[in-house]
Formats: sequence, C-alpha cells, structure tokens
Amino acid sequence: MTKQLKVALAAGGTAGHINPALALAEELTSRGHEVIFFGQGNRLEATLVPQAGFAFEQIDVTGFDRSRPWTAVSALVRMARAEKTVGTVFAQQGEPDVGVGFGAYVETPLMRWCARSHIPYALHEQNSVPGLANKMAAKDATALCLSFAAAEGAFEGRVGRQTRVCITGNPVRRSVIEATRADGRKLLGVSEDEILLLVFGGSLGARHLNQGLTALKDKILARENVRVIHSTGRGEYDSVVEALSLTDAEAARWQVMPYIDDMGHALAAADLVLSRAGASSVAEIAAKATPSILVPYPFATADHQTTNAHLLVDEGAASLVTDDEIDGPKFANELFSLLDDSVARDRMRSAARTLAQDQAAAKLADVVESIAAQ
Repeated sequence: MTKQLKVALAAGGTAGHINPALALAEELTSRGHEVIFFGQGNRLEATLVPQAGFAFEQIDVTGFDRSRPWTAVSALVRMARAEKTVGTVFAQQGEPDVGVGFGAYVETPLMRWCARSHIPYALHEQNSVPGLANKMAAKDATALCLSFAAAEGAFEGRVGRQTRVCITGNPVRRSVIEATRADGRKLLGVSEDEILLLVFGGSLGARHLNQGLTALKDKILARENVRVIHSTGRGEYDSVVEALSLTDAEAARWQVMPYIDDMGHALAAADLVLSRAGASSVAEIAAKATPSILVPYPFATADHQTTNAHLLVDEGAASLVTDDEIDGPKFANELFSLLDDSVARDRMRSAARTLAQDQAAAKLADVVESIAAQ
C-alpha cells in the first residue's frame, strides 16, 4: 500500500486548468492522500477549490505583456514573493512529498520552490498545443503528463534527462464520470424514446455554430422524437432566443439556456453532441462515450481544437465538420445522418470507450504516487 502523501497542486485562471486539477485531487483523496491547492484569490480557483472542499492557499502572481517588456520586472517581483509565500506555508504546515502543476503562470512559484527544495513534481498539460508555463517548468520536472500525444513535440529539447513523459489523458471530475443516463434524463425531463441532441460551444458560446443550428430548426423539429438542449453561451443567449422564435409547442422540445451547470448528466443523457472541440469538452465527451459532431474553433492558437478533435475522430468516436462547412450541405447532412442512425451512434460509443478517458484521473494519480516513491 502506498504511504499517505501530501500533494501540492497549482492550477488556476480557467475551468480548463482547474477542473482537471480537482479531478486529480478527488482521486488522490479517495486513496487517502492529503491535497493542498495554490492559486490566486481573485480568480476562479478561489471559488471552485473551496467549494470542492480542498485546502486553498492564496498567492499573487501576474503574467507579463510581451509587447511591453518592462512589465516583466513587476511580474518577476510578484513571482519571487509568491514563491516565498509557498515556502512560508510549507514551513508552517510541513513540506509536500510531491507537487503537480496544471499550466498557466500560477504554477510557477510552486514548481520553482519544488525544484529548489528537491521535491519531485509532475506537470499536466491539458491542451494539444502547450502553454509557456509548462514549457518553462519541464526541464526540472520528474514527470510530464500529456492529454494529447500531439503535444509531445512541443517539449522537444525542453524536458530534463530525468523527465518521464507519459500520456494520461485529461482528468475529468467524478460528477461527470458518475452521472448516469437514467438520472440525466430524469433531471432534464427527457423520455427514453426521445433522441436528445445536446449543443454547446463553451461558456462564451459559438456564434457561427448557433447560427448554423438555428437555420436547421424546422428540419430538426420535423423529427417528432428529437429533443434539443441548446447551451448558447452567456453572450449569445438573447440573440439565439430571438432568432429561434420558438412557439410554446416548439419550446417544449427545444430548451435554450446560456450555460449548462451539470454537464455530467447532460452528456450522460444525450444521444448526440454538437460542440466545439476545447480540450475539456473533448475530455468530457470521451469520458462519457457520447457520440459527437465536433466543429473546431478555427481561430484557436495553432488550430489546436482540430488537433483536439482528432483524439475522438481518429478512433471513429466522433465526426469532424470544419467551421467553414457550417453553411454548406456537409453540416446538415452529418447532423441528420447521425440523428437518424442509432447504429452509427452505437459504433461511436463503442469506439469512445476504447480510449478509457474516464480513467485519466487514476492514471495521473498513479504517476504522482510513483514519482513520490522515487
């Protein structure tokens, strides 16, 4: 049995960084380990981490604007102060056995402290195109854990000789993993004989995706057994509601909302997903093995959403439609083909299960335990 460990995590800024860290924390605590988080007090982690029941220590860090090089000075000063804060916390509470960083500059003080204090640490990269913070911290890392094999090339020449590189997938929280189809359909008021189309494009929405779906409203609702749950994004909600102009009878089958709070049950209940291809979205879709049509955001850095989508597409677990195909026949043909073909959807589910994305948190926890034991 692995001894009880104290694990220090650093994650913050966006849910895409924080939720995988929380998924790991859930797995580690279920194994009897202690977890402490470091993050900024004015960012999302200051809310999500305490809500999840984990200890949270505040540090103050900032990035710098490359177009204004002088901002690097203040960033470095704050970074040094934050590293000192990390050391003070450990002096008072005891040093960790291992550290884990989830990217973004908020991880840097913890990773620097671990390197100076000879504490092993792992990095987790959620995206297929890695960020600068993980690239900078890779040299002293004991392990570099990737969600996408495609990310490995970006670390060439940056990892140390001691760094073990492994593919773990992107951890997904237990609330998503444990959600069931029966509970999801009950919560959403969807009967078992209905085909549920779930649509989302991220918290800010996906305007072109919303427009393409809205244009197909009549043809979708002509299929009497189809229900739609449509998350527009907060900034798009009013315009989508206006464009759809749903009657009361149509609104009973087409639920429009700005954001989905319980994504686990929504994905579990769905027969088909239409979505952008952010790293977290792809991870959750894969973990629930929900058939999907992925439309990558075309202006993402280095077109990384297309790379993300191929995790599922290459296994036959999803269909890919490019953004410039939304207004053409392929988008509609792909959507209606899958809505009408339960056998094709079942093949996608089976293919997605082979990825074992629901085991990503456990795989990452195994790595954390192994480097702590070195």
